[in-house]
Amino acid sequence: MATLTVWRFPTVEGAENALELLRQLQKQQLISIADAAYVTWPEGRKKPKTKDLGSLTGAGALGGAFWGLLFGLIFLVPLLGAAVGAAIGALTGSLSHIGIDEEFIDTVRNQVTPGTSALFVMSDGTVLDRVVEPFKETGATLLSTNLSEEEESRLREAFGEAPQRERL
Repeated sequence: MATLTVWRFPTVEGAENALELLRQLQKQQLISIADAAYVTWPEGRKKPKTKDLGSLTGAGALGGAFWGLLFGLIFLVPLLGAAVGAAIGALTGSLSHIGIDEEFIDTVRNQVTPGTSALFVMSDGTVLDRVVEPFKETGATLLSTNLSEEEESRLREAFGEAPQRERL
């Protein structure tokens, strides 16, 4: 089963600094990274900066289109207003059938705010209890949603990606 894990850090640098920890956990075979991205939100900015880590994970399992849609739903919809928000609601609904629902989006939106950062990781075969502790030591807070094999397959199909996994 795939897991979309979101680690929220109390500093702007936290997510980027945690990349080495993520690599170490993968070397220890505690997590298998399919794709990843991170968000940094400096104080005083209206929206965060995002970075798809496809270059670190090879081609990436999902690619920029997925991360762009997800980050747009989380961070840009509130800036666009009600008219566009209604149309975007349909997109949110379409993601709910793959395990990413409005509650998840709202939770991330409310916790990743100016002055913070977040690391988004699509993984498989994660030994979550052995991964949580090292991340908590960085000050990170865990948010996650699990995807069934069927939901993961639909997600890959929706974004035209092959089910091949790359190593970080």
